[in-house]
Amino acid sequence: MRILVVEDDRSLARGMSASMTGAGFALDYVSTGEEAIGVLRSEPYNLVILDLGLPDMDGLEVLSRLRRNEIQTPILILTARDAISDRIEGLDRGADDYLAKPFHPRELESRARALIRRGLGTPDPVLRAGALSLDRSTRTVQINCSTIELRRRELAVLETLMGRLGKVVTRECLTSEVFNFSDAVAPNALDVYVGRLRRKLMPDGPTIRTVRGLGYMLEGS
Repeated sequence: MRILVVEDDRSLARGMSASMTGAGFALDYVSTGEEAIGVLRSEPYNLVILDLGLPDMDGLEVLSRLRRNEIQTPILILTARDAISDRIEGLDRGADDYLAKPFHPRELESRARALIRRGLGTPDPVLRAGALSLDRSTRTVQINCSTIELRRRELAVLETLMGRLGKVVTRECLTSEVFNFSDAVAPNALDVYVGRLRRKLMPDGPTIRTVRGLGYMLEGS
């Protein structure tokens, strides 16, 4: 679940990054509207968290420009503005949700998960593949009702594959979902996480198949 945070308050952005990374999200961060528009034209994201009080332009203008450019990524507005007119205007311009500052990190995480599920067309928080289930609200993975422990990036790989069950997921797509663009990624890092995940799914979980030259596929049964 890859998120772009557009926020000029570095301390708040760092706090969000720490809490949401721990909750299984991959976060990238920019501080201006122009940066956000440029990044979103070339990089895929599951969600944008957009502050309205940016230094170079109003966040509502950023929102309008993104929608005019047919960028349909779900957008969650963050703002200290409490006027109902601001909320209405943001939603009318194409925002998907609105969260007023200050907010609790767990509420932000919950809203982010809900928006991402809707954006992916999978509103049910539980993904299933044969005996395997992944509850995206609690980050719990079970095989035949027995919980298995996964590290954050192993969980990110599994969630991406389960969200595209039976379909090939390219290495590029998996890498973008698992790592931030500021991460130093070793050439074989993705293979390491896939290998660990395969071992943890054995013997009763579904198979992760390598599709040579393309990527990986989680088989449906």
